[in-house]
Amino acid sequence: MTFNTIKDYFKFSREQQTGIVFLFGIIVILQLVYFFVDFNAVEKEYSDKQKWISLQSEVDDAKMHGQNDKPKTYLFNPNFISDYKGYKLGMSVQEIDRLLAFRKENKFVNSVKEFQDVTKVSDSLLNIIAPFFKFPDWVNHKKEAKEYKYAQNSAFAKKEKIVLIDINQATKEDLIKISGIGEVISLRILTQKEKLGGFVSMEQLKDVWGISPEVILNLNNHFKIAKLPNLNKIDINNASIKELSQFFYFKYDLARQIVKYRSMNGDFKNIEDLIKINGFPVEKANFIALYLDF
Repeated sequence: MTFNTIKDYFKFSREQQTGIVFLFGIIVILQLVYFFVDFNAVEKEYSDKQKWISLQSEVDDAKMHGQNDKPKTYLFNPNFISDYKGYKLGMSVQEIDRLLAFRKENKFVNSVKEFQDVTKVSDSLLNIIAPFFKFPDWVNHKKEAKEYKYAQNSAFAKKEKIVLIDINQATKEDLIKISGIGEVISLRILTQKEKLGGFVSMEQLKDVWGISPEVILNLNNHFKIAKLPNLNKIDINNASIKELSQFFYFKYDLARQIVKYRSMNGDFKNIEDLIKINGFPVEKANFIALYLDF
């Protein structure tokens, strides 16, 4: 191969020369970029991202474990177990119904044993849910009525008997002295007494809105029905619907039913005839009868 032959290989047209120069320029630029640009920042950023992804995975795992954990059960008063609450606790429908029926009689369970006696729950279920029962303090520390108090700086107790006051003679000042009764509750009690013409049973205090079972107990420890008040009794066999509906225990619908029953069956002879009417508050019949004239 002669020199002239080799020289022929390096003969380029103008377009080819331009392309070679352009390619050479690209190569030089890439070399400069590689030399001056720091690619460690990209690698560091990628490394940090990997760490965050790893942490996020751990957080997701923790959330999944948290969702599988059983919800925390807080202390509660078993007297106020609802249908849904009882179902969540594992009680049967019959056991829940027994408790609700017991509460409809305005009664309260005051111990774990009494709860089981009322609901008939099994020992195994009781052992699970009983630790979460929280009864009011007055139940946990219930003592006999405070009929005696101890003299100060004395080794022996000085007896001082509490004198029970007739609830129908009680004043606002007398009522306010009772723990749990303030201005508002005392006025409600006195207003209720005026509406009725007087209380005939301490059970009627449960009808005063806002009085808790604890306060009812305190009232029974300090007041009583000494004698029946002079009542303006309702003539049940002649009173109109309007007159009957003005009585606290007879709402308008019940008053209308009473008049309808009376017109179809004749006069009422006693309270037993009245309790046959649908919607009559049977549980209060014993003291409602004292306000009626047959």
